[in-house]
Order: sequence, then C-alpha cells, then structure tokens
Amino acid sequence: MKHYVVDENPISHLLFNNTKASWFWFIVRIYVGYEWLIAGWGKVTSPSWTGPTAGGALSGFLNGALAKTASAHPDVQGWYAYFLEHVVLAHAHTWSYFVAYGELLVGLALILGIFTGVAAFFGLFMNLNYLLAGTVSTNPVLFVLGIGLVMSWKVAGYIGLDRWLLPMLGTPWRPGKAFDKK
Repeated sequence: MKHYVVDENPISHLLFNNTKASWFWFIVRIYVGYEWLIAGWGKVTSPSWTGPTAGGALSGFLNGALAKTASAHPDVQGWYAYFLEHVVLAHAHTWSYFVAYGELLVGLALILGIFTGVAAFFGLFMNLNYLLAGTVSTNPVLFVLGIGLVMSWKVAGYIGLDRWLLPMLGTPWRPGKAFDKK
C-alpha cells in the first residue's frame, strides 16, 4: 500500500503555521479571552458562585437546563440532563468554583498568550457544555473562534508569552530547551 502526503493548502498554512498570522490570532485571542475573563470575574466576585451561597446560581442555571428536556425535540438531550442532574447539580457547590475559576483562568491565559492552545481547548469545552445545556448567547461564536485558536496553537500565542514558553518548554512530542540534556 502506497502512502501519500497531502500538501497543505497555502491559506491554512498561513493561518495555522505562519507567525505572519499572529496579529489576526492576537485579536481573536484578546476578544475571546476578554469574554472569558469578564464572565469569570463576575462569577468569582459573586457570593452565589464562590461565596457563602456558592452553588446557588449554578443550581438555578442547571434547573433551567433540566426544564428544557420536556419536549419532543428538547434543547437538552436526556443523556446530558442525566449528567447535569446526577453529577453537577448533586455537587453544585464544588462545580460552581470550577466554572467560576475555570472561566477566569481561561480568560487570563488567552489574554496573556500563555498555553494558548490548552486554554482555548478548555474554553471550547466549557462552550460545548453551555451549548449542551441549551444556552446560546455568545457560545456559538466563542466556540468557533476557540476552534480556530486550538488549530492555530503554534502561532496564536506568538504575540504573547507562548513566544518564549513554547521553545523553552517544548511539546509532549518534542521537549524544549529547558529539558535539553546536553
């Protein structure tokens, strides 16, 4: 069996591998990071997310999502409703902290351009969960932009701390200068 290498098209090469596109990804990164930072900050400073009544706001959100399971074509699928009810709602206090600080940390990481691909992945994961819970808002836009940031991880943080961190730390498949045994 012959193996062929399919050449990458010039546009995707420019967007995902060339530092010339870093300005584009910088703008996307700052926008997405700002959205996460503001959402997270609002939760971290709210007593119903991380204070004495932590879990209250999340419980309200989850109960709203569970109410969207009752039609012939529900906004929230049964398997996800089961997860929300039996895993998240049952431990709303703990999950409330995860959500609040997760949003804040994703926002900070994206704005600083540190571990951009990883931060964008976790932002994507949160967007996916909000969408599965029947919430639209800005989630589809942030989801699509997050996919772009994940795909462009090599250059998306170039105008940021990743410019120095990635060469120093490397990747799991190629250790960086900090782990060079020479």
